[in-house]
Amino acid sequence: MTEFDLINDYFSGMTRRRRDVLLGIGDDAALIRVPKGMDLALSVDTLVAGVHFFPEIPPADLGYKVLAVNLSDLAAMGAEPAWVTLALTIPQIDDQWIAGFCSGFTELATRFDLQLVGGDTTAGPLSVTVQVQGLIPAGEGLRRSGAVAGDDIYVTGGLGDAALALRCKQQGTDQREDMEQLSMRLDRPVPRVEAGIALRGIASSAIDISDGLVADLGHILKSSGVGARVTLDNLPMSPTVAAALEESGDWAMVVAGGDDYELCFTVPPERRDQLAGIEKQAGVAITRIGVVEARAGLRCLHGDGSLWQPDRGGFEHFANGSGQY
Repeated sequence: MTEFDLINDYFSGMTRRRRDVLLGIGDDAALIRVPKGMDLALSVDTLVAGVHFFPEIPPADLGYKVLAVNLSDLAAMGAEPAWVTLALTIPQIDDQWIAGFCSGFTELATRFDLQLVGGDTTAGPLSVTVQVQGLIPAGEGLRRSGAVAGDDIYVTGGLGDAALALRCKQQGTDQREDMEQLSMRLDRPVPRVEAGIALRGIASSAIDISDGLVADLGHILKSSGVGARVTLDNLPMSPTVAAALEESGDWAMVVAGGDDYELCFTVPPERRDQLAGIEKQAGVAITRIGVVEARAGLRCLHGDGSLWQPDRGGFEHFANGSGQY
């Protein structure tokens, strides 16, 4: 099978067609008509085997995850997903593997009405690069830089499940009864697109939690020129993570483990009452975890007021030994 056979057999009709795509796969570039009055949001991520995922991950899960992590970026901007490109590097052509990968990718693309409009396929060590493009009404995009002292800090969903799943797999303790549930949070995160869209005009800043709460909230604080206080006891977590935390005492698993792909955002207190409607609309719990302060730095406090100091800030690609699956 040639590269062009691969494209024709698997990628050309992989996703539904959108009316705003004038020319998709099959030419030198795609042609897209961006609606009047809309801003274009773009994000790109590369996932590498052994760094961002286990090489033995089921291909359907990998296809799902590579798209999900990019959609999470669009969610943090309040963007509605529209188009996607895919660059896939694989050691060799394996029909069964590619079919599985495409099924996972298509599952999520269909949910959010995304059209695959182009990409590239090459031979080499397994890695995947995805670029997503989305639409936001002009001037309404969420940013990291709008938080001010007095704003409340919130997160969607729960934290720590993906980090616990990764730890179990790395330590060879992945035979536990709840491993399937934990693995779903690691390999099939749910991008909070609906929540991000609903937060337009309400949130003063937002980011997706990919590298861990401490690191990603830190980006908001740096961009906004503020600090924050977070109460650890308020952090939302599943009973499984809570039990693991009670046993290990390792708060870093919850606040610095990464791969959560939840949203962290700030909201002025006068808009607090609007969040209940967003929870219902987006189908996800929203939890207040802290407050923005004028004093620089992030302070993580236990319920008794004592300070907890992280020994790491989150995932960092070029830190020594970081991120090895």
